[in-house]
Amino acid sequence: MTIRIYGMHVDIMVMGMEHSVRLLKLETVTPDTRRLVLEKPPGYHYETGAAAEIAIDRPEWREECRPFNFTSLEEDDELEFIVKIYPAHEGVTRQLAELKPDAKLLLTEPFGTIRYRGEGYFIAGGTGITPFIAIFRRLSRDGNIGGNTLLYSVRTEDDIILRAELDRMLGENVIYNLSHEPNRKYKSGLIDPRYLRHHAPDTSRHFYVCGPEDMVRDIRDMLQYLGVAPDSIVVEE
Repeated sequence: MTIRIYGMHVDIMVMGMEHSVRLLKLETVTPDTRRLVLEKPPGYHYETGAAAEIAIDRPEWREECRPFNFTSLEEDDELEFIVKIYPAHEGVTRQLAELKPDAKLLLTEPFGTIRYRGEGYFIAGGTGITPFIAIFRRLSRDGNIGGNTLLYSVRTEDDIILRAELDRMLGENVIYNLSHEPNRKYKSGLIDPRYLRHHAPDTSRHFYVCGPEDMVRDIRDMLQYLGVAPDSIVVEE
């Protein structure tokens, strides 16, 4: 079986590390994302910001695993993931979107974590928001949301995931950026050094980055160009 993290392929042994779980709920979040709620295996533990691979428990799909970040917290009774669907592709996410409650899925042990190191700027693209949702839920639940700032880039307004919850948790410290839709309510265009200099001016803080592989690489380069220390940039581990 192969773990895929932002375009990289890392072979790992997962024999004896898979759990058979039921799909409890499948709900629409945005036009191309779905909320999957799964039953939680007994004794299953994971860190805030972690991911796991999911496969559909059918003979033709069991080897087609895909990684998704938990948006639930470890103490929750159920597991939650927000998954981007590609309906034009005859792939796993399209199959996931067509499942009914009680469908059987395979779940690996958790891996990879974007660890919270302290207050800073969170820069997310698309479904790269998912580990940050878990982190913000953890901080909000503990009363420690502090002065963290979220810079969240999506294609259009309709693509903003859990906007009401993000607004509630972060208030004025969330800035939405639309890359493919002019809109007076939001910033528009691609994130560039000028954008970062304006909205994330304190280069001494932590910078958390998650999104498509190219975006993570480009923003990492921009941040270092702006003077952010490499060890202050936090990405998937």
